[in-house]
Amino acid sequence: MKLTTQNIKKIGILRALQLGDMLCAVPALRALRHAFPNADITLIGLPWAAQFVDRFSGYLDTFIHFPGYPGLPEQEFNRDDWSRFVNNINSQQFDLLLQMQGNGNIVNSMLRDSFPVMIAGFHSEGNRMDPDLFLNYPEGISEIDRHLALMEHLGIPSCGRHLEFPVLPAEKEKLKTLNLPVSEKSYVCIHPGSRGSWRQWPVSHFANIADEAASLGYDIVVTGTKEEQDLTMAVISKMNRAAIDLTGRTGLGEVGELINQAALLISNCTGVSHIAAAMRTPSIVISMDGEPERWGPINQKLHRTIDWTKTQQYETVSAEMHELLSSPTVIPSLYDPSGL
Repeated sequence: MKLTTQNIKKIGILRALQLGDMLCAVPALRALRHAFPNADITLIGLPWAAQFVDRFSGYLDTFIHFPGYPGLPEQEFNRDDWSRFVNNINSQQFDLLLQMQGNGNIVNSMLRDSFPVMIAGFHSEGNRMDPDLFLNYPEGISEIDRHLALMEHLGIPSCGRHLEFPVLPAEKEKLKTLNLPVSEKSYVCIHPGSRGSWRQWPVSHFANIADEAASLGYDIVVTGTKEEQDLTMAVISKMNRAAIDLTGRTGLGEVGELINQAALLISNCTGVSHIAAAMRTPSIVISMDGEPERWGPINQKLHRTIDWTKTQQYETVSAEMHELLSSPTVIPSLYDPSGL
């Protein structure tokens, strides 16, 4: 089905998820904005995502907090909050609600029963909707391509698969005020954190790979949130070389600029790995959840994703790091402007 700009002036997008999930949806948001340049586009998401809307103001106009719903794990459900949310959404008079939350389990019936408006998105067995407006949830492909496939299903052409992560001038200036004793491309970022300890590569491995990078002449910068301080301190304490500890000292934009200037990022498969993909900074991504085809960066030359559920060999990670750091002059030519 091809959506028409004449009939759609106000669009709501349900995607109440975390940073990595949101960054993977940026190519679809870019395509949507290009197709509907004058529409008011609202993100309906988790509280943190208000800053995501500010960062991607070229694609998104406003933000509404999604309060949670029974069966969805991200937030606790409160019936009063839900009632206020339903009233708010219905008062907005959206022309279209896009379900970009997942395969449709739980949320499709929730949207259908609560909002008398045109709804489009993903569906799957057990939650079928109008096939003209809903795409069978694709499995086994990149999260980026999944949402571009939805846009294509709705008659919205792609504007490229590449990710983006704009850094504001004030964030660049704030990073400078830290007076880090490093220069551009002289350091390796180590980001050991991730949402859920089961998704984290062992501390000893992060420490060893950081020491190896330091032995090659690179400074080591360890990043993480204030809540991850125990983890980052554990990595630093196991290192034999010195490290610059930025745990809790940087906001998201400063982390983005830090990654932009790094020679390499080594991290779990988490939000910062998608920032590296957006910045075209070489990276090594340790996938602990067995879904590298879904979450790993698309450019497999610039970014090396290690599926730890299949290859639990530290030597593999070490070899990938040495290869990426040994030929920095060829890295820029590996970027494909068409989206890789």
